[in-house]
Amino acid sequence: MAIRVVVVDGHTLTRFGLTTLAAAHSDLEVVAEASTAAEASGLIASLAPDVVTVAVGLPDADGLRLARELRDHYPALGIVVLTSQGEDDVLFRALETGASAFVGKSAPMEEILCAIRHAAVAASSFTAAGLATAMARRQSTAARLALSPREREVLMLLQDGVSIPAIARTLYVSPSTAKTYVSRLYDKLGASNRAQALMAALRNGLIRSDAASA
Repeated sequence: MAIRVVVVDGHTLTRFGLTTLAAAHSDLEVVAEASTAAEASGLIASLAPDVVTVAVGLPDADGLRLARELRDHYPALGIVVLTSQGEDDVLFRALETGASAFVGKSAPMEEILCAIRHAAVAASSFTAAGLATAMARRQSTAARLALSPREREVLMLLQDGVSIPAIARTLYVSPSTAKTYVSRLYDKLGASNRAQALMAALRNGLIRSDAASA
């Protein structure tokens, strides 16, 4: 029996490419296409596919957020995240969502096919080309950016949206000392403000992806 696939991507050309690719292989069948997350949710609920391919960027939503929601609702569903973004933090966000595979849109066709087939039989097992290399880079960077206990505490407070005066009260220090802590943390992360610091921390594996919305 063919692996039943739903393709979710805002780009018509990408959907056409994946559908054409599947049509050339007897073990794959694209049963539906969706250009938005809202459309995808209804199709997946009604068609119960084996695998869904989800683009990171969708017109109406964050594809990784959709992947997280799909994993929560359908534990056995194979989820392949497709992206044109090659950054390590996107790969690790895909891993955190519970996706089955992460593939670049520019990857060889065989790699995309392997990801779909893997997702169909091992939905809860994550695979991605370059994962080991990305993990090594993250570990190396984390070691270089090793935060002191105080710096980590300040980072967590910044993540929670706590103001500098409130940080001072929380840590029982003066406002000027709190500013110094924050400034030192910014310097270490190569940031000039809270948003940049949180994104740098996310990129380097110092916080999880839910910090990005702080």
